Amino acid sequence: MQEQYLHLNDKEVFNGEFMLAVFKMVPYGDIEIEDVATEVAAESSTGSNLKVGTMTGYSQSVDARVYKIDKEKNLVYIAYPWVMFDRGGNVQNIMTFIAGNIFGMAELRECKLLDVWFPSQMLDQYDGPSVTLDDMRGYLQNFDRPVLGSIIKPKIGLTSTEYAEVCYDFWVGGGDFVKNDEPQADQNFSPFQKMVVSVREAMDRAEEATGHTKVHSFNVSASDFDTMIKRADYISSIMKPGSYAFLVDGITSGWTAVQTIRRHYPNVFLHFHRAGHGAFTRAENPIGYSVLVLSKFARLAGASGIHTGTAGVGKMAGDVKDDITAAQGILRLRAKGHYFDQCWSEIPESDMDMIAEVKKEEELWASGARGIAQSRARGLDTFLERKMSWRVISKTAPIISGGLNPVLLPQFLDVIGTIDFITTMGGGVHSHPSGTKAGATAVVQSYEAWKAEVSLEEYAKEHKELDEAIKFFNKHGTQAHRVDNSAVYHNEDAI
Repeated sequence: MQEQYLHLNDKEVFNGEFMLAVFKMVPYGDIEIEDVATEVAAESSTGSNLKVGTMTGYSQSVDARVYKIDKEKNLVYIAYPWVMFDRGGNVQNIMTFIAGNIFGMAELRECKLLDVWFPSQMLDQYDGPSVTLDDMRGYLQNFDRPVLGSIIKPKIGLTSTEYAEVCYDFWVGGGDFVKNDEPQADQNFSPFQKMVVSVREAMDRAEEATGHTKVHSFNVSASDFDTMIKRADYISSIMKPGSYAFLVDGITSGWTAVQTIRRHYPNVFLHFHRAGHGAFTRAENPIGYSVLVLSKFARLAGASGIHTGTAGVGKMAGDVKDDITAAQGILRLRAKGHYFDQCWSEIPESDMDMIAEVKKEEELWASGARGIAQSRARGLDTFLERKMSWRVISKTAPIISGGLNPVLLPQFLDVIGTIDFITTMGGGVHSHPSGTKAGATAVVQSYEAWKAEVSLEEYAKEHKELDEAIKFFNKHGTQAHRVDNSAVYHNEDAI
């Protein structure tokens, strides 16, 4: 055991100078949890596997501190002096420390980072989102429903014009938002620049036909940053301001790619796709970090939106509690995590104005998704919608994909408890028996039924697209089998 990293019951870690983290750690064999906890603290801050003679008085001041251990639950709480991190607001650097070499340590059978907490003094150093869901709502003039979107299917293989035609069908059916699927790039069958031009032409036609603006999210992930910038610049030269987002495959491209786009294009919605996250975040995986941790760091880095899962309603693995906790953790001014309550204010939450705003937010969220929808319809806003970027880290939108369809949308709305998200249905739209346009219309009708508190079956009596969707999805199955892993995370120890 490296005793210099053991500071049990240290109250100093709450003074604003430390980022806090909680891990689940299970050592091999008879190794004591204190031993692995201090080894992790050393490896993730100043030390090595042995005490070194090159240590200085100052270097010891930036040691990580193990300040609490719950042996019964195998939980280890570690405090990191945030001055140890790259002062350029670099999320990649933080993750290298706290979710890097520690995952390869031989003594650990399990090492899962479950939650993190950022003090207000640290938040001031990081970008946060510059464009939010509220900005997209303003462009779309959509204030009282989710942003209803789609992923074009098949995932790859359509030509540029075929792809754009499917976009058109979805938009004229009533949809708001279309995204490239995460592997779409500059393939031979759909050259990137031609795809962008085709999408612009399809969008113009759809806007003329419907009288409503539309948005498309383009995947700018690439082999190098120069290519990413070229793609982003080309999109900006073709598309209208507000009509496009930049999608970055944040796990496979990396945090540096995410923050590069955030800093080069502060006026564009930054769409964080998390392809590959399951290798770290699935509840049954013993090594990695939770969906909540990933989502919090995406907000810190400046993602305008990130995929957060379907809370057990769709086809992807993910329990209700973890996905909802992640969604609320990136939407709210103050939100309960698995172990920490996070306030995203750059001003200490003891400030009386902040206390009042948190109370207002709590009252709004207590009203549930329907209450929030009614508030939006009346034009009421929240603190995070008032462009208070000088006081808070702006909110990040949950982006919902993975097996949703018109039949499941009301169920998801009841589970998620808000309308502040973007849907990106693929098969749930394009498999509609009457085609993509009817599929988009069925999604809109599903939301209308939910908002009116009318059953889908009743509403479908006078809405044929929804009626066809109900019959189709009930026949073919609406969701994948789910495993209940909701007991993996809990909030009883939140601070």
